[in-house]
Amino acid sequence: MSSDALSIARDLVRCRSVTPADAGALGVLENLFNSAGFDVHRVTFSELGAADIDNLYARIGTGAPHIAFAGHTDVVPPGDEGAWTLGAFSGEVKDGLLYGRGTVDMKGGIACSVAAVLDYLAANGGQPKGSISFLITGDEEDIAVNGTVKLMQWAAARGERFDHCIVGEPSNVAEMGDTIKIGRRGSQSGTLHVDGVQGHVAYPHRASNPIPDIAALITALVSEPLDNGNAQFQPSNLEFTSVDVGNTASNVIPGQARAKFNIRFNDHHTQETLRALVEARLEKAAGNRIRARIVWEPSNADAFVTKPGPFTDLVVATIEEVTGRKPDLNTGGGTSDARFIKNYCPVIEFGLVGQTMHQIDERTPVSDLEKLTQIYRGVLDRYFA
Repeated sequence: MSSDALSIARDLVRCRSVTPADAGALGVLENLFNSAGFDVHRVTFSELGAADIDNLYARIGTGAPHIAFAGHTDVVPPGDEGAWTLGAFSGEVKDGLLYGRGTVDMKGGIACSVAAVLDYLAANGGQPKGSISFLITGDEEDIAVNGTVKLMQWAAARGERFDHCIVGEPSNVAEMGDTIKIGRRGSQSGTLHVDGVQGHVAYPHRASNPIPDIAALITALVSEPLDNGNAQFQPSNLEFTSVDVGNTASNVIPGQARAKFNIRFNDHHTQETLRALVEARLEKAAGNRIRARIVWEPSNADAFVTKPGPFTDLVVATIEEVTGRKPDLNTGGGTSDARFIKNYCPVIEFGLVGQTMHQIDERTPVSDLEKLTQIYRGVLDRYFA
């Protein structure tokens, strides 16, 4: 089994590991880690109402400092496979580009970290000057309840302690080396319910139409900013995504209206303080007339930030050396498993360019795989120096 990034990436892409299926992806990594002398564990986590998920933890070395690489081998569905230039799980290279679901998000990033670590070990007698670990899960693209969140708890219960972690998510926007994710905004969803009184449209005085009321409340909730952001984060935003009354008749005033929304929030808020803020604004806008309430959905996505310091400086210096670019330290985008890892150690995200993730013809230049491997290798040299 070859240990260069391209070969590892192709082997991983050829595993049809659409969440929650593993399809052999973790086995590809397990074989590589066993051959290199890692202590390897395959652990499966379960939860009522969710699929069982296989996870992998591998460590080599026993001392400090201890750096971890984290990622997920599960991928989103390929969509219309007939629309792909090459097979969605072919792992084929054409015109210098590796095609396949997961090449960018994020099997390519995992392949580069594994290749860099194996190369580092080969150059240093098979042992790091500290410890190196891999935290690999299979449910990041779904509800993420049986993956990294439980793998971190499992590792902590074993006495594992991490000093720093790099998640290989596709952080770069346009070119290799342009962006490091040092944090993420939190995510909180809910549904606004407004109660009225159902009735005949010809007798509106006998009914109470919730549609004008919910429209007024939506306007009130989005008209005032939640905050102004800060040096690390853009402002939080509340976005309504659907409005529904469940009414198929044109001559009936509905009895209830509902509107779904999602809030992406920065570290000005916790989930609790954010909910309280929105509830207070709703109460003010509703007054004593409109009967309204919010049903909040469970969330495991808090805002977090890894403040710039020696570790981020080390990664920035390595990226500059390889690419000639000084990366932006950014907190934009959606959520990732870094939100679970931040409870155990400082964590950043740096991987491939994310322009084609989740798209038909997801692909990455082979040259970017080589650059990312070189960057990870340089990080290891600096880290253990």
